[in-house]
Amino acid sequence: MRKLKVIEHISLDGVIQHSADENDFPYSGWNMPYRTPAGREAIMAAHTESFDLLLGRRTYDIWSDYWPEAPSDPLADRLKAAKKFVVTHRPESLKWGPFEGVGPDIVEGVRRVKAQDGPDLVLSGSSTLTSTLLENGLADEVLLAVYPILLGTGKRFFAAGTPARSLELAGTTTTPSGVLLNTYKPAGPLKTT
Repeated sequence: MRKLKVIEHISLDGVIQHSADENDFPYSGWNMPYRTPAGREAIMAAHTESFDLLLGRRTYDIWSDYWPEAPSDPLADRLKAAKKFVVTHRPESLKWGPFEGVGPDIVEGVRRVKAQDGPDLVLSGSSTLTSTLLENGLADEVLLAVYPILLGTGKRFFAAGTPARSLELAGTTTTPSGVLLNTYKPAGPLKTT
């Protein structure tokens, strides 16, 4: 069975939005000043040598406008080669491949994809999809690249109304620019005293 890893670049206040694609977000490229060669290597290692992608439709559309024409480098080449499993109601309009629609039932579709032979899956950039995966026990690992900034506005890591969850810290490293790379394992519903 394939593992599913969620990888997100996130501000201290939980914002994962990186572009002005909606809601007049004013801080496009907010993570760029913190990028370092060491941080890039750590993110590449987290993706592993071979992986497939699980993407929400909005993220797929944003990425398909950039990555197919991006200059060759190890991460770009891996993203281009990865099969893209896309959560969409319009699979016939997909063009950046190789790709496959997940199907109308997200939970069953992701279970089906995880049960297939193939490399592990990486999800990045979808708060709605991330919330659904964690709520249904489908994510095996969460890597948060936490940047030392507060944005105050923008799309958050979890969608509003996401049920409370517990995560167990599995490891952490720090990049030279102060970005924390925290790896978590889902640990079920929130436990209270």
